[in-house]
Amino acid sequence: MMKIQISAVALLVALSMASLFEIGLASPNTVPAFLWSPHLQSANGELDEVVNYQVMSAKDLVGSVFTQGGWSNFLCSEKKLEQPVDVALVFIGRELLSSDVSSKRNSDSALVNTLSNLFTASNFSLAFPYIAAPDEERMENLLLSGLKEACPNNVGVSNIVFSDSCFVEDGTIQKLSDLQSFKDHLLARRETRKDGETDLVVLCSEGSESKSQAGQSHSERESILELVSSVEQSGSKYTALYVSDPYWYTSYKTLQRFLAETAKGNSTPEVATACDELCKFKSSLLEGILVGIVFLLILISGLCCMAGIDTPTRFETPQDS
Repeated sequence: MMKIQISAVALLVALSMASLFEIGLASPNTVPAFLWSPHLQSANGELDEVVNYQVMSAKDLVGSVFTQGGWSNFLCSEKKLEQPVDVALVFIGRELLSSDVSSKRNSDSALVNTLSNLFTASNFSLAFPYIAAPDEERMENLLLSGLKEACPNNVGVSNIVFSDSCFVEDGTIQKLSDLQSFKDHLLARRETRKDGETDLVVLCSEGSESKSQAGQSHSERESILELVSSVEQSGSKYTALYVSDPYWYTSYKTLQRFLAETAKGNSTPEVATACDELCKFKSSLLEGILVGIVFLLILISGLCCMAGIDTPTRFETPQDS
């Protein structure tokens, strides 16, 4: 009976420790994605607004954009449809999380409101609130890979442009430095683009910290509004995708900080003692795990000691002398 009680207590403690790990891994690690177009129409000609609440991988998101979003119909030369678009815009953010969209107290309410207005005002729109952030590959490279998979025979994109802040493996991709370069490019392509051709334009945000260091003033919201406004003023038909990819940016900044500390030899006290939110989360999680292991060992040791006490279960009655 005592052994059964010990096993039950040990199982309960193990489940408690497992729940601790689950809570740590269940920290906000999903990002939102929005796809919209004021020029595309649904099959029945009515407003098409769909929200997919499933948690999907970034690769599955790219596949849904090309299938559900219909991007393969105008980006692949063999699948040209009757209502083509001139420009396919992609905005890759670095800061927005799924919790920022669902919570009223989000970090950038202006960006969320802007995306919501663009989403609801379009004729065709898809929302993916819960996208698992890519771990092994950046979103821009997944987009290029998805484009090649969707168009195995021939990619019908006449012109592909990325910003300098995008980390793409293809060295032949044309890159532009700033937002004004994108505006000039769209204006020039309006004059040279042939009927039925579609341009792919990808703008990657650099994050608020990089912008403050570089002296740039354009936020993600301002970049989206200015680029969309520039396309609309040029009279071009467009479809747009916004997806957040903050984790590669965070890892890059962590590596950059480590290299800075190594170069300075940790001579600066501020650099040596700095601990960001990720650092604090990991330290708190590790501290809780260590404390839990200590209490678990104490509990098991006490139960084993109690089980080892061998007391007689029956006492003989003394004989009368």
